[in-house]
Amino acid sequence: MNFVAFERAKQGTGASRRLRNSGKTPGIVYGGSAEPQMIELDHNALWHALKKEAFHSSVLDMEVAGKTDKVLLRDVQYHPFKQCVLHIDFQRVDDKTRLHMKVPLHYSGSEESNAVKVDKCMVNLIVNELDVTCMPSDLPEFIAVDLSKLEKGTSLHLKDIKLPRGVTPVIRGGQHNPALVSVVPPVVVLEAPVADAAPAPVAEAKGKGKAAKPAATAKPAAAAAKPAAAKPAAKPKAKK
Repeated sequence: MNFVAFERAKQGTGASRRLRNSGKTPGIVYGGSAEPQMIELDHNALWHALKKEAFHSSVLDMEVAGKTDKVLLRDVQYHPFKQCVLHIDFQRVDDKTRLHMKVPLHYSGSEESNAVKVDKCMVNLIVNELDVTCMPSDLPEFIAVDLSKLEKGTSLHLKDIKLPRGVTPVIRGGQHNPALVSVVPPVVVLEAPVADAAPAPVAEAKGKGKAAKPAATAKPAAAAAKPAAAKPAAKPKAKK
């Protein structure tokens, strides 16, 4: 891949802030026999280039002031929450010096393996990139790993894959043959049997073939009795 950069004359926090406000990203190129060089790049073009995997793991052709140099991407600083690249670092590549890079692993074929197709196992990817050393001309964009031979109860180790010509893995932590992929058998969940619920008791009917009558419901309390009408007083008897 190739990209275009421009020489940057001004340095400092204020100059970098003004550069970002104008749609540019500050950067630096170091390494090799030349002195470190301050550069600036178009932010939108750089943002789209960073989305490509090859931009992170392959030798790039950088054009500055009509001169082309071979470089590697070494560091990118992003804004904490904005879609903005704050700074970027590149390292010059010497054709006669071995490189130390992280190369992504591309897995394929797991769905055709007996572990997944027959035994319904789950494939767990442990390592997604590999530390390697090689000459710049031998640096691969990625390393393809075939998983079609996976079996139940097995795992894939570093020595089980074929590396490209001239590429040597970097062993860390004393692990000479680390596992890259593991096969996890399916989990069988045993459900406890559920007892059948007993049917609700049904009241027997009194008469044969007749349904039982429902219990009589209580009648509402009688309304309060009206007060008795007062009787008229008895008339006094007339004297003879």
